[in-house]
Amino acid sequence: MLEVYMMGLIGATVHTGCMLRVVFCKDKIINHYFCDLLPLLELSCSSTYISELVLLCLSAVNIIAPTLAILGSYASIIASILQIRSTEGRSKAFSTCSSHILAVTIFYGSLTFMYLQPANVSSMDQGNVSSVFYTIIVPMLNPLIYSLRNKDVKVALNKIIEKRLFCISKDL
Repeated sequence: MLEVYMMGLIGATVHTGCMLRVVFCKDKIINHYFCDLLPLLELSCSSTYISELVLLCLSAVNIIAPTLAILGSYASIIASILQIRSTEGRSKAFSTCSSHILAVTIFYGSLTFMYLQPANVSSMDQGNVSSVFYTIIVPMLNPLIYSLRNKDVKVALNKIIEKRLFCISKDL
């Protein structure tokens, strides 16, 4: 746990130090949903090469290290699941894991898309879409993933869908 705090402290300190060197003279409006480093660097009049390089390196560490840890834990989980003798139990375990893997893939995929590409390749529109995925979509998926494991929620959701489909077909 100490490593996580150290990574956060080091990253914040290094990014703050880099941003103190940057001169801002363009618009004061950031074209983004929140004050993120890449949109802030776009407002700079001075060279942002060092800041972008530092951002790329720290992002790579902050994305690749947790991804490898997660992949390692899922490899261990899958190995344990494969030892389950019953097909039903194995299927249930895989269905639970697959939804988690999907959420993790969307989260780290959008982070990778946002932060691990050169600045001259990425556009702010793509960055805005990517940031919506890792700040809004994935946190919204977690309650959905856990609640859809509940049979009562599944039954209620199916009833709502059937009513909607009945109303749509009735209007046609």
